[in-house]
Amino acid sequence: MSISPGQYNIIMEEIRTGEAGYEGLIAEAAALLNAGRTELGRRIVGQSEMIDGLLLALAAGGHILLEGVPGLAKTLAVKSLAEITGLLFKRIQFTPDLLPADITGTLVWEQAAGKFSVRRGPVFANVILADEINRAPAKVQSALLEAMEEGQVTIGEATYPLPEPFLVLATQNPIEHEGTYSLPEAQLDRFLLKLMIRYPKADEELRIVQSMAAGGPPTDTLKAVLGADAQKTLRAAAAAVRVDPRIAEYLVAVVAATRPGRTGANGGASGFGAAGSQSYGTRAAAAVDAARRTGQEGLYRYIAFGASPRASIALYRCCRVRALFEGRDFVTPADVKAAAFAVLRHRIVLSYEAEADGLDADAVITRILSLVPVP
Repeated sequence: MSISPGQYNIIMEEIRTGEAGYEGLIAEAAALLNAGRTELGRRIVGQSEMIDGLLLALAAGGHILLEGVPGLAKTLAVKSLAEITGLLFKRIQFTPDLLPADITGTLVWEQAAGKFSVRRGPVFANVILADEINRAPAKVQSALLEAMEEGQVTIGEATYPLPEPFLVLATQNPIEHEGTYSLPEAQLDRFLLKLMIRYPKADEELRIVQSMAAGGPPTDTLKAVLGADAQKTLRAAAAAVRVDPRIAEYLVAVVAATRPGRTGANGGASGFGAAGSQSYGTRAAAAVDAARRTGQEGLYRYIAFGASPRASIALYRCCRVRALFEGRDFVTPADVKAAAFAVLRHRIVLSYEAEADGLDADAVITRILSLVPVP
């Protein structure tokens, strides 16, 4: 069932009020996601985790931070994603001498008209590739932060809305720090997901080498299977996916468990007020607090700051989309665990002890997931 712009608001209202079932919508969303996988797979060898992450963020309507060493097809993946959306795509190469006006645009004096006119920058597009985002200085980061959070930019004294949909896909290199600027925590929190791009497996790398030897990278045009209307279908289907109250409590408990300090004391996993569900909230909080007091309390030496409620919202959205990948209209604990890494890894601030002991965010998240009981 294809959704036109006029039908979208009606469907969303019916989903909110529970007036209709949307089994057909769920099935179509799963088919669209599989079509997106197929098209991206024509360009990208392997990297299934990255491909699923890109499609997940597209369906959830969030920005993505991709981190990996050079040569792992990050830029190619973003360009390919833009191609299967059929939307306006712009690439911005971030450098230390970049100015905010180079991104947002500026006012230009027109001598003939005797007034200033607006020259819009490359941020006025649907899909933005922010290449090597951590090479830009603070002023540029603040300009991009407004665009990511508010969907608008300020040029002079006027504010201009950005086109819809608007998606920022930023890349950064984790091994080269000369001439780079760490992204502010406030900006990191605006990325829905952080995807870690791994080295390909041996057989995948062999396929890459053979395809290059056979004539270079593929030049076939990808089909625009996830255009604006298809994205509305995905978002409407995600809104129709059911989240049991106990699953919602579970994902909130997972996020609360990332925060140092007693869970019950800071209003984290405990304190669920819904009738009949208090037992799980109390059990989850008690399990995490017991771990803090007993042999596993060493985990919290590695966490300086935990994730905020924005992480809970992001995890809730992503779990719904992950259910769509399997054609389900309900979320399971497995969806929560699978989405937790990409949602939380850039929102947890690790201590110096974690770096000294060689622990990364994924290792900490794995241990947190083992602490929180599954409902």
